[in-house]
Amino acid sequence: MPSANYRSLLRAPGAAAFFLPASLGRMGIAMTSLGIVWLVHSHTGTFSAAGLVSGAFAVADALAAPQLARLVDRFGQTRVLPPALLAHGLAMTALVSLVTADAPDALLALGGALVGASLPQLSAMSAARWAALLRTDRPAELPTAFALEAISNAVAYLVGPIVVSALAAAGHPVVGTVLAASATVVGGLLLAAQPGSAPSPAADSALEARADRSLLRSGVLLLMGLNLALGVFFGAMQVSVAAFVVEHGAPGAAAPIFAVSSCSGLLAGWVYGLRRWQATAPVQLLAASGALMAGALLLLTVGSPLGLGLVVVLTGATIPPLLALFPVLTESTVHRSVLTQAFSWLGSAGAAGSAGAAAVAGWAVDSLGARGGFAVTAIAATAMTLQSLAGPRVLSTAEGRPTGRAQMPSRGTGREAEHRRKGAAE
Repeated sequence: MPSANYRSLLRAPGAAAFFLPASLGRMGIAMTSLGIVWLVHSHTGTFSAAGLVSGAFAVADALAAPQLARLVDRFGQTRVLPPALLAHGLAMTALVSLVTADAPDALLALGGALVGASLPQLSAMSAARWAALLRTDRPAELPTAFALEAISNAVAYLVGPIVVSALAAAGHPVVGTVLAASATVVGGLLLAAQPGSAPSPAADSALEARADRSLLRSGVLLLMGLNLALGVFFGAMQVSVAAFVVEHGAPGAAAPIFAVSSCSGLLAGWVYGLRRWQATAPVQLLAASGALMAGALLLLTVGSPLGLGLVVVLTGATIPPLLALFPVLTESTVHRSVLTQAFSWLGSAGAAGSAGAAAVAGWAVDSLGARGGFAVTAIAATAMTLQSLAGPRVLSTAEGRPTGRAQMPSRGTGREAEHRRKGAAE
């Protein structure tokens, strides 16, 4: 089957107009958490205060994201984004003011929580726009679109932290924080200025209530569990790699190792999105989870930073396909009127796993060394694989329609439309 083409995908009407602003905003979001750490540390001199504020930001973001997404699904992106972005800008201004005024840690944590609670879910909104744009006439290109989203996300989290850290190292942590907020707000406003590609809000309260119940389906719970486990893998991996290179007397190797992992992920995500895969999406999920588990188990055997660098090529390469498969499976599992909420819940699950894993992996490293931390990553990857075994059964029956191969606009499209009409009628 011919390869999909990213260029032709972005030439779809309105695609580039929403994808590029969302990518700019995503860069700002990727800079925010670390920017807060550098900002607080530069004025308090302690990482404990910085961690407290950053933790409050992360918890508030995870809790508020689905609620903000619910408003987006109910009233539309164009109506919800501007006030949310205004609140985010004001919250960031308040936090910077509190930090520069040497406010108590409790007030700083409150400021961090306000920043997190107002953070717009631009990735979820961009993914929802791809679904609305392609699901009817070009459904076979949805995996490519979500792969492009994963690549954009990976670039943001590779470049963003480097930029904000460089500014902090140069003595300008406030500039880094302001730049993060500016990119988020500008990208979000440009996204809101493109109403034509935004999904239609749920206008029928009865339909909305019925759609809300689709978030409790076994398929959604499975996807949340997978994202939770992947978040645990991410959080434990960061701590464990740092501990490993310190144990081996090569702390400077951490940055190249993370860079190798990121680059292999970018390449794998690019290649994954270029192909139309014959295997069904649940089967691809199982294969990618199994590859991640194999790589995580190999982490327990490495004996040098060079060996670790070779293994992270494998683990890094499995992440973008997983991040592309999750929205593909979510789009075919939940009702379209709660799609932004579903994407946000998955993101919150991943964030919760990452936050909790950092503490658990830290304890494991202190008790057992770096391999103790890698054991946490192996457990998380194994949990993903075990959950993925249920994918072909649970996910293929969600919403009464198959999640198999990338859906082609053929006879199956008519049956899918019939299911949707019946759901709307009910």
